[in-house]
Amino acid sequence: MHFTETTLAGSYLIELQLLTDSRGHFARSWCHEEFEAQGLENSFVQCNISYNKKKGTLRGLHYQEFPYEETKLVRCTKGSIYDVIVDIRPNSPTYKKWFGIELSEINYKMLYIPKGFAHGFQTLSDDTEVFYQMGQVYNEEYARGIKWDDPDFNIVWPKEENDRIISEKDLNYDRYKQ
Repeated sequence: MHFTETTLAGSYLIELQLLTDSRGHFARSWCHEEFEAQGLENSFVQCNISYNKKKGTLRGLHYQEFPYEETKLVRCTKGSIYDVIVDIRPNSPTYKKWFGIELSEINYKMLYIPKGFAHGFQTLSDDTEVFYQMGQVYNEEYARGIKWDDPDFNIVWPKEENDRIISEKDLNYDRYKQ
């Protein structure tokens, strides 16, 4: 695995190293020792899968509050997504900044998201599946969200010819408040 810090402090783009031969390829997507060597969270307690039927589906921006803040390791296993994270750690040098990247079944990239970030994505293809490794269990009482188009962040989402598909819950989130 190759780790590259993104423009947001503490978040990393991880590129899998494919070992290819005539049969196909093999890649390691998780290694406790490699994450530990990078100083990253290396204890994941829950895994989730998000399946999305249609291109243009937008989920987020989601996070959990203390003491249930989540570290996430996100990979798109089918299709492609535009993955977005927002640093909402008030004492961070990249506070209120965002980062977005395409993750796909073809590019074998993963995004490491530390505690204190909001996360969301928009699907770029039909029948998309996203796999999450979580550093904390989901706790509905501490689950929060931020409006996906909050003008304080000015996230540039991919354009859609049709309307985006967004849940009522995500549509009704408020703008970010520290």
